[in-house]
Amino acid sequence: MHVLMPTTLLDRNFLVASLFNIASYCDPTKHLPITNQMKPERDFRQVRQVEVTVHQDGQRVDNFLHSQLAGVPRSLVYRILRTGQVRVNKGRVKPSHRLATGDVVRIPPVSEKARSSTGAPAALVEQIRKTIIAEDSRYIVIDKPAGVAVHGGSGISFGVIDAMQSLYDSTDISLGHRLDRNTSGLLVLARDRPAAIAFQEQLKSGAVEKHYQAILCGALSERLQVDAPLKKFESIEPVQVRVDPTGKSARSHFYPIESGAAFSLAGIQIETGRTHQIRVHAAHSGLPVLGDSRYGNWACNRAAASLGFKRMFLHASELTFPDPFTGDVRAYRASQQPSFKSALDNIAASNR
Repeated sequence: MHVLMPTTLLDRNFLVASLFNIASYCDPTKHLPITNQMKPERDFRQVRQVEVTVHQDGQRVDNFLHSQLAGVPRSLVYRILRTGQVRVNKGRVKPSHRLATGDVVRIPPVSEKARSSTGAPAALVEQIRKTIIAEDSRYIVIDKPAGVAVHGGSGISFGVIDAMQSLYDSTDISLGHRLDRNTSGLLVLARDRPAAIAFQEQLKSGAVEKHYQAILCGALSERLQVDAPLKKFESIEPVQVRVDPTGKSARSHFYPIESGAAFSLAGIQIETGRTHQIRVHAAHSGLPVLGDSRYGNWACNRAAASLGFKRMFLHASELTFPDPFTGDVRAYRASQQPSFKSALDNIAASNR
């Protein structure tokens, strides 16, 4: 079952009062795997040529490999992609490459030693299990903690998706969308490929409504709409996104919930879902997200760190979308996490 919640933003008092209300409708002991289907063993020691089926059409090649190489660390999957050992129709591809029905994917041999480090750590699995706020036969919704990546790679061995696949013993579970590692809040996962495709179609059509909250460096006294195209530079490590006239269109709406001279608590609604969109649009407007080490303000972040704040203060607080299969409206809300509320309280105290 899923949780139906109102979609208007809470006022400040209610935000504080409802900090722990997620616990009232989330009983971690209830969230156990629905299925535990046995899957045929594959011989990973041989080169395999795998043809993409109609059900895998449009899937990213990295996600395809994760399902084909169950138990293999994600860091190794990205390494064999990077080094060109994986080929699609005999050509090298990037991890983001989308597969089409009939494509032939060359999968190199993987040693037993590499497979021995299988499965996400038990502590991570338990941490993510406790964040589940809703689930049914098609979707799982969690309140992702800040600091946990959605998937492994770039020096990170495991993420949310690895923990969920371990918890449910299913490599069919996939991400419906993504959140940055240091962004907390609502994240949708699909139980199978058809559910993932259906949700992603909702995203593309604009049917998914997403609201965020952020602590910004500076005073936001009135509503602000930012229309600024964004371009991703993947050749730079780590990936950088910049406002660029040749980039993809992007629109964000910022509105004040609380505003002070140095910091503001803002509500944010985005009409597009570009990589790092809120963070780049906020910085472009002179109001960077507090704690953002890539696009933020160094002096502002240092002042926050002196008060003990060690995260980026961006939180995916509300998410609404029509169920692609039933048409029912699904609406979810995630209260501010403790570190977020603590920062607000400290900022309020320092402004007195």
